[in-house]
Amino acid sequence: MKIFEKYLKLFHKWRLKHISQKQFIYILSVVIGFGTGVIAVVIKNAVHLMQYLLTYGFTGNYEHYLFFFYPLIGILFAVLFVKYVLRTKIYPGVPNVLYSISKTKGKIKVHNLYSSIVASSFTVGFGGSVGLEGPTVATGAALGSNLGKLFHLNYKQTILLLGAATAGTMAAIFKAPIAAIVFAMEVIMIDLTAASIAPIILTSVTAALTSMTFLGFDVLYKFDVYEKFNLNQLPYIVVMGIVAGFLSVYFTRMYMFITGRFEKIKNIWKRLIIGGLILGVLIFFFPSLYGEGYLSINNALKGSFTHIYDQSIFYTYKDSIYAIIGLFVAILIFKVIATAATLGSGGIGGIFAPSLFLGSNLGLFFAYIIKYLGLGNISATNFAFIGMAGVMAGNLHAPLTAIFLIAEITGGYQLFIPLIIVSIFSYLTVKLFQPNSIYTIQLAARGELMTHNSDNNILKMMSIDKLIEKNFNPINVNYTLGDLVKVIAHSPRNIFPVIDDDDTFLGMVIMDDVREIMFKPELYDTIMVKDLMFLPSNIADIDKDTMQDVAEKFRLSDKYNMPVLKGEKYLGFISRANLFSTYRRKLKFFAED
Repeated sequence: MKIFEKYLKLFHKWRLKHISQKQFIYILSVVIGFGTGVIAVVIKNAVHLMQYLLTYGFTGNYEHYLFFFYPLIGILFAVLFVKYVLRTKIYPGVPNVLYSISKTKGKIKVHNLYSSIVASSFTVGFGGSVGLEGPTVATGAALGSNLGKLFHLNYKQTILLLGAATAGTMAAIFKAPIAAIVFAMEVIMIDLTAASIAPIILTSVTAALTSMTFLGFDVLYKFDVYEKFNLNQLPYIVVMGIVAGFLSVYFTRMYMFITGRFEKIKNIWKRLIIGGLILGVLIFFFPSLYGEGYLSINNALKGSFTHIYDQSIFYTYKDSIYAIIGLFVAILIFKVIATAATLGSGGIGGIFAPSLFLGSNLGLFFAYIIKYLGLGNISATNFAFIGMAGVMAGNLHAPLTAIFLIAEITGGYQLFIPLIIVSIFSYLTVKLFQPNSIYTIQLAARGELMTHNSDNNILKMMSIDKLIEKNFNPINVNYTLGDLVKVIAHSPRNIFPVIDDDDTFLGMVIMDDVREIMFKPELYDTIMVKDLMFLPSNIADIDKDTMQDVAEKFRLSDKYNMPVLKGEKYLGFISRANLFSTYRRKLKFFAED
């Protein structure tokens, strides 16, 4: 370790002399791109190998019974790994990245370089109803974050590497570099300035090429356009977008409800058993809910719905229109529950794949119903295709990501206009009922979410405790005017917080209120501080108020100083001048390329 540190110091010295910071960021971007590409290849192959070994030799007569047990076993392995090997919690991928940007200055713990890969491989490989994208993003982001820490980069540079790494993992796992760049901008909330665009592009392209080298250049989902877009389909596409928006509202609320219920179960083994049994029962009756669901998605993109009854106990009803409708409705309802049960019980995974599964099946079902009711003869394959974009735009609150991602992973650029329409209408619909996405809802509730609002972002980076000024002389509530004058004589400030013997804040006295009487010695023993003090209208609580709250209180008042308390205890004051000068310094720092 000491040898490594020695050579690292030598490298630092050499780098500072021979490579500019901008050039070094470019070099790291390529390194991260290669690294995230390898991460995507490893996690994909690990899961596919595991699934192959578990299902090899199935005859079709008994495998649905094994589907009942497999997911529980996989989640058990993930829980055992987390509890006894890792011994620390693994947080969801994208929310963890957003949290690190907002609250930990881009720092992500080292274990994330491998923990999500291992735990998600067990979870998804054994049939957990989630995807691999979230864990891959978490791993890639950890790579970017820890490289920033290793080379002593500042906050802005570390965040840039973290965003580039996130884009790289998306580019690698989907072979979609353009969508990955948009994802970094829209979901991870990295603003594409002149300084950030080049590293993100370098990382995305390098990651995609690395992934293609090992996994091939074919698109992720094979999609052929048999029927081109025409204006007669526009009403159906709009309705499809709205329906996808409502399904996304259901997804978010049901997911948050179920995972919230699991969080209240403190015993991890009880969570595991309940979640595993729920998942096992759902997959037993609806085998299409098993794993990522990529086979089902590809089937839907071909216009076929055999996956909803294949290998299930409902196979004998495959010719019944009512059974088909019931099965479609069931998998659309239960996929969310299966995903939430997987993650709530201790499994590790993401929601990208479930979103694609729901979208493709919703679009296929929509086309099927339209045709059955005699309302039109629309292309089932096209609507399965645009349905994926609709649900993804709604779940992620990211219409641009949905548009470019679905176009790239399928090669379906000929239907770009329908993609745009369904994504926008889904997004607008979900925003009416769900202001925050499934990734950001908890962070927003805690006031920890960074947004594209630069003012709020700068304020979130500031902390109240670092702005507290403590050169105000406190005075006891039992002091007389004479005691106060003695304090005034040695005070650099003209505000005096009033406290009791336990440092409880009771009010304050300002110089202007005592100026006329402080030179009248005859009043020194007759006037008490408690008769001169007043309780200010604005008070900051370090445990409850955010910097946005403090800034808003200053904006609404004409005061220049605000007392800061911890509960009822006095800590100090925040000044308007110090707050806004700190704000301007940070704004200038992040505005510079």
